[in-house]
Amino acid sequence: RIVIMTMLPLQTLLLSLVLVALSIDAFSMRMTSSSPTITTTNKSRVAIVTGASRGIGRGIAVELGNAGYTVYALGRSSRVSSSSPDGQRRVADDLELTVESAAEEITKRGGQGHAIPCDLSKDGVIEEIIERIVKEQERLDVMVCSAYTTPPDNLRGEFWNQGLDMWDAVNGVGLRQVYAACRAAAPHMIETAKNIPQKQPPLMCLVSSFGGKSYTFNVAYGVGKAAIDRLSTDMSYQLAKYGVATTALYPGLVKTEANLQMVEDGTWDEASGNLDLSQGESPEFSGRALVQLASLDKETMMERSGNVEVVAEMAKEFDFYDLDGRRPASIRSLQYLLPNFVFAQIEKEAGKPVPDWIKNNVPDVLLPWSTFSSGPPPEMDSR
Repeated sequence: RIVIMTMLPLQTLLLSLVLVALSIDAFSMRMTSSSPTITTTNKSRVAIVTGASRGIGRGIAVELGNAGYTVYALGRSSRVSSSSPDGQRRVADDLELTVESAAEEITKRGGQGHAIPCDLSKDGVIEEIIERIVKEQERLDVMVCSAYTTPPDNLRGEFWNQGLDMWDAVNGVGLRQVYAACRAAAPHMIETAKNIPQKQPPLMCLVSSFGGKSYTFNVAYGVGKAAIDRLSTDMSYQLAKYGVATTALYPGLVKTEANLQMVEDGTWDEASGNLDLSQGESPEFSGRALVQLASLDKETMMERSGNVEVVAEMAKEFDFYDLDGRRPASIRSLQYLLPNFVFAQIEKEAGKPVPDWIKNNVPDVLLPWSTFSSGPPPEMDSR
């Protein structure tokens, strides 16, 4: 899955640059530790992660294992299959991205990993799997929906020129089966909240993206991501009285196995708009954010239930870091927006470089969601 934010209108970004100039005197760099720490014990807690063989789903599953969870890794890629499932993007040949290898890594990290090869595009599959897991474990604490099918054609395009297969690819496993998974998991999570005393509430986590807030790729993609966010919110209203929480998780630019392969193949720059993937997040960074959410006490988590949670912003709030000791900026932060979208455009129009004292001192200031979400991307902006 490519997680890329479409450029904001140039007028908004220029306003952001003004904010940099106003903020520069007050800005000071903070020293950060290179040793990320997450301390929690969850030896009896049970999690299900869909799409766990690769990408963000795998990163979340592994970090749940690192936190001591019993994790059921669901996905299509399996050692028992001789061929790659349809719709999967190319990755390096030496990687084994299967549910079995994910389960082994979960166990290696201190959890208990269980591999369940499955095709979630088929109705009834997720319901049967959840029933079987709950029968074995007698509880369900965390449900993570990260499975997604990559469309066969280019994501970018005008919706009237894209067939219904685009909608079905983006919003089949990515939306319809997310709803099916939540619907099947809810009764068991309600029972877990009711019958098992614990400080943390059961949590449904729906992996979404900034495409839920701002135009990205195409119409079908944006509608699907906005629907995921709304699903989290509306479920939270109905689940609140039962003590079950929900969240929509926003990773940033993610160094998934497939994205890294695009860099190797020389196709990344065109597909991403020349974004610097080396500054992106690891899949495990999303996992660390999810572990923090699942560790919150009931009162705190229920107050946040239904919200969008940005991985990079959670890292600042809860003081954790990525695998390399960095803390990547949120996609709606000036630290991300100005280097990736503004400085090059200003240099092109002005004919001279942006001064280093500005480039090197961009503050980590977040654009309000209302500003971030406003207006079309620059190539469609006629103002």
